Amino acid sequence: MKLKYALIMMMLLGAGCKEEKKVYTSVMDYPVPAGEINEMLYSPAKTDFHLWSPEADEVRVLLYESANSGSALRSIDMTLGEDGVWNAECDGDLKGKFYTFNVKKDKRWMGDTPGIFAKAVGVNGKRGAVIDWKMTDPEGWSADRRPVLNDYGDIIVYEMHHRDFSIDTISGIRNKGKYIALTEEGVKTMQGETSGLDHLKELGVTHVHLLPSTDYASVDEVHLEKEQYNWGYDPVNYNVPDGSYSTDPFKPEVRILEFKQMVQALHNAGIRVVLDVVYNHTYDIKGSAFERTAPGYFYRVTEEGKYSNASGCGNETASDHPMMRKFMIQSVCYWAREYHIDGFRFDLMGIHDIETMNEIRKALDDIDPSIFIYGEGWAAGTPAYPEKKLAMKKNMSEMSRISAFGDEMRDGLRGPWNDNKMGAFLVGKPGNEESVKFGLVGAIQHPQIDYDKVNYSKSAWAIQPTQMISYVSCHDDMCLADRLRTTNPTASEAELVALQKLAETVIFTSQGIPFIFNGDEMMRNKRGVHNSYNSPDSINAIDWNLKSVHKDIFDYVKGLIALRKAHVAFRLNNAERVRQYMEFINVDGPDLIAFKLKDHAGGDEWNTIYVFFNSRKEPATVQVPDGKYTVVCKDGRVEPMGLSIMWGSTVSIPAQSALIMHD
Repeated sequence: MKLKYALIMMMLLGAGCKEEKKVYTSVMDYPVPAGEINEMLYSPAKTDFHLWSPEADEVRVLLYESANSGSALRSIDMTLGEDGVWNAECDGDLKGKFYTFNVKKDKRWMGDTPGIFAKAVGVNGKRGAVIDWKMTDPEGWSADRRPVLNDYGDIIVYEMHHRDFSIDTISGIRNKGKYIALTEEGVKTMQGETSGLDHLKELGVTHVHLLPSTDYASVDEVHLEKEQYNWGYDPVNYNVPDGSYSTDPFKPEVRILEFKQMVQALHNAGIRVVLDVVYNHTYDIKGSAFERTAPGYFYRVTEEGKYSNASGCGNETASDHPMMRKFMIQSVCYWAREYHIDGFRFDLMGIHDIETMNEIRKALDDIDPSIFIYGEGWAAGTPAYPEKKLAMKKNMSEMSRISAFGDEMRDGLRGPWNDNKMGAFLVGKPGNEESVKFGLVGAIQHPQIDYDKVNYSKSAWAIQPTQMISYVSCHDDMCLADRLRTTNPTASEAELVALQKLAETVIFTSQGIPFIFNGDEMMRNKRGVHNSYNSPDSINAIDWNLKSVHKDIFDYVKGLIALRKAHVAFRLNNAERVRQYMEFINVDGPDLIAFKLKDHAGGDEWNTIYVFFNSRKEPATVQVPDGKYTVVCKDGRVEPMGLSIMWGSTVSIPAQSALIMHD
């Protein structure tokens, strides 16, 4: 009998029926599968389920008829296979059913989860959905192609929130607040101005940066008849579009199809799509798919054993743990392949480790090297990981072809982030010139910058100018118009308009990559609210009437974009070329910056381009070589073909404005 039992056991083990559970001394010892993990693989004949949970005692997959109610129709025990992956197979056609996993560890069931890799979910994302992926591709999807991008320096980013952009009653957009709002063409406001997709085309931007659009927690998709708002930085399911922006969150296929229709429409319009990704934290810990799948693995802890909170949201993920790194890489590649996403903006990128970001860059290069990566080169707190290994601004030299926001220029223009009432260069506050110049060269080393006078960074952090995002306003903090009003409480409307234009001129003549917040091109406001993450539409929605009221600002920004696109001198794309061709001109006193782009910079058709920024309340003069000059920007107007001709050697720059000319 004993021999017979031994032979049976040997046969079972040899057949690989089940891998015995191992005990690991450290989370870093957990096995990581080599290939891609698909937690649900559907076919009409059967559906396969897989879940990585190396320390689980048991795992079950439960099947449901409904996405958000009722008890399970069936419970299927999963079997532990290789590399900590549990497996189950269910015969029959499960299309239209929903599922969850439940992991048991140390005699305790962790709770239902759709899994960390869920790609389709039901309403509110509590249960995974079994769908036929053939139903999620719009007509012509296989022929969809990324618009041509020759160099990162050609990028012009427009940051927008789905609801902000299209919810206004006078926008003329039918599908307000939805993904497919960006598929509507020929849309006009009640005043007859273009809006929606045609507005973006008219403006001339190359990339639309979508605020977080993956499934998040704060909006109840069951009750969309109620006004609800959130930016979306409270992620739940990272690989599924959020249902609140779909026309029917109860049908799992709809959000996927409509997201793809949106991308397809933007691509057809010549515009690439950037997805804002929030891998640095989860909405919560206890209820998250990560914790319910592999307790204690996916989050960093302090030396005292408490959850670290560098995100300011109660937790921070551990990108340095191999499976979290694999998850992030697989996730971005999935979005790039399945949804044709062209770029990723990493929220609080400074929480992630350098190795992970470089691995992401490498993986996306294998798909398409033109896919753009950028993020916030900081954290909201102190991460539980060595700073020298983190994707902070100061470490950008170790992350080739990854970019970060240049808050030196932002705050050098508008004022510090921690004091909304304090202004800077734009309000004529001396001492901010070097911070602005730092941004103008793209945060690189330049012989004419006095780095001791730069506000946050006392040395260059970008190796190439395209590693710096040039901006003055984004969804965070006050938008530009509100900040100008707060720091200029006695300013007239004409002054505020002039300063709005001056700020945008600095951004679009910077050698970094220009970035504009949706609505700044028409002087949108948020009624002074700086942290409007859950404020109502009355605060966040773009008032499309402003395009008529401030058509001159729109035309000005449109002109700046056209000027930048037409002249390579403003986007030299290389640090050596910037140092060779960009030269600052000595000026008399503060609140005045002047530079020239010389010797047909980068092969530009214009020989020497002169750019002047005057934030004084009176005109300023600068000496240039005596000659004939064509003025292309002056008095709040931009015309690349020329506004006027100027003769002489003394240039007068009007108060609170920019002047651009060439010889």
